[in-house]
Amino acid sequence: MATAATSALTIAPDRAALMFPRLTPAQMDRVSAHGTVRTLRHGEILVEAGAQTVPFFMIRSGQVGILRVCEEGDQLIATHGAGAFSGEANMLLGRPSLMRLRVSEAGEAIELTRDQLLTLVQNDTEIGDIVMRGYIYRRLELVAQGIGDVALLGSTHCAATLRVKEFLFRNGHPYTYVDLDHEPDVEAILARFHVSSADIPVLICRGERILRNPSNEEIAECLGFNAAIDRAHVRDVVIVGGGPAGLAAAVYGASEGLDVLVIESTAPGGQAGSSSRIENYLGFPLGISGEELTGRALTQAQKFGAQVMIAKGATALECANVPYRVRLGDGPSIPARTVILSMGAQYRHPAIENLARFHGAGVYYSATPMEKQLCGNEDVVVVGGGNSAGQAAVFLAQTARRVYMVVRRDGLADTMSRYLIKRIEDASNIELRTQTEIVALDGDGHLGSIHWRDNRTQAIEPRPIRHVFLMTGAVPNTAWVRGCLALDERGFVKTGTALTREDLPAGRWPAGKAPQVLETSLPGVFAVGDVRSGSMKRVASAVGEGSTAISLVHQALAQ
Repeated sequence: MATAATSALTIAPDRAALMFPRLTPAQMDRVSAHGTVRTLRHGEILVEAGAQTVPFFMIRSGQVGILRVCEEGDQLIATHGAGAFSGEANMLLGRPSLMRLRVSEAGEAIELTRDQLLTLVQNDTEIGDIVMRGYIYRRLELVAQGIGDVALLGSTHCAATLRVKEFLFRNGHPYTYVDLDHEPDVEAILARFHVSSADIPVLICRGERILRNPSNEEIAECLGFNAAIDRAHVRDVVIVGGGPAGLAAAVYGASEGLDVLVIESTAPGGQAGSSSRIENYLGFPLGISGEELTGRALTQAQKFGAQVMIAKGATALECANVPYRVRLGDGPSIPARTVILSMGAQYRHPAIENLARFHGAGVYYSATPMEKQLCGNEDVVVVGGGNSAGQAAVFLAQTARRVYMVVRRDGLADTMSRYLIKRIEDASNIELRTQTEIVALDGDGHLGSIHWRDNRTQAIEPRPIRHVFLMTGAVPNTAWVRGCLALDERGFVKTGTALTREDLPAGRWPAGKAPQVLETSLPGVFAVGDVRSGSMKRVASAVGEGSTAISLVHQALAQ
């Protein structure tokens, strides 16, 4: 990518200046000290689309074109001239290149490996800020304009389509979406890729592989999300779960020189990452979306060298010996000198007979811009009385005809922040229904109507509502650590003073040593955030626990 004058993207001038800055001669000299001189020959391909090893180029003279590889031929996205630099967020992520880089005018560049680039941005604050800002804004623009190496064929009536879109969106991967509900010649499109409507959603990966209704793990594998990660390498700390607590631990751990790997089953951010707006987090008086907050944290962690494994869920903790090992669903387990558990919790599923039929097809567990688009100018129901439910109700009320908040309690005062209660009270299209719960769902393929019950009168009322957002209670994701760690009666991980002598395995704890505040019943294994018994279930406290855990990791590694 390059300056606004040569960019094929449609970009406002002020944003282009952030995306495509020019380094000064003095800054270019400082970059040169970290790399090697590379002669640029006309027509030479510097990086191929899909290449796993992607160098960084700072152009001293000549020009380099950034090309999107398409079936119809290469599409020029932008051109780098003297003082510009190549790359975008995938450089930090260690993922394959989205674009092809080809020399359009002979000249000279300074070439850095990814490790040399990370050293540069960590140690030269001025240049680091310029490069990081450019990479972030470039990726945001690619996502906004749907310019990437993926095409998704789908339908708004297909629950799996929403799942794939959310997976790509929450992992910040740009893609082109073809909505088959509105295409004039659907059969021609399907025939072109040799698929049928029964295969939807269909993901075309780099124009080479066609994935029919792929799992999140299959998408991650095709896009090379985890290709650079060595599973056999013994890490200082493996962090299971990429929510606010896990990301905070990754930032502090990596910045302090620890070898850090984060394992995330879906996408970084956890429940907080799907919050439409967080307004009570320190330092953001105007509020910030959960996706933006956790996206910044992920970038910080990767800037300092932490690696993140996506779409890989932990299935067992092998705790008989040290180093411990975290077993995944496939392949070898991952060894770790210490482990931080930050898997969080998931919303509880109400006991409604056919609930699973409508997951993603009228029943949702997050309120992101994607779900918001599905229910514009319709009535919706938000079930739950916590802050997440309040944020969702206020967010959805921007486009929904009416938002019904359904809670089993007498009100919201005991479970929700006052500022959110005031927003709900002031919104003319939000109606709070207390002592009420949904008892039945009906529909054919997609939710068509609900029945709710007033628990004061036991009266059951049908309502023609097609969209329900469930944000009730919390169930910890701890089934995979049972047998290794002490859990409380609800399944949350016990730590510190909550542990009894009977919880501690014989022979694992030296005489006179007791678990530290965030340490579990196993030495060197810590629990932070929502998964920890007695935690505050707030983003700020989760971040605090994640950073605190790293100081305890240092102590454990020193023993």
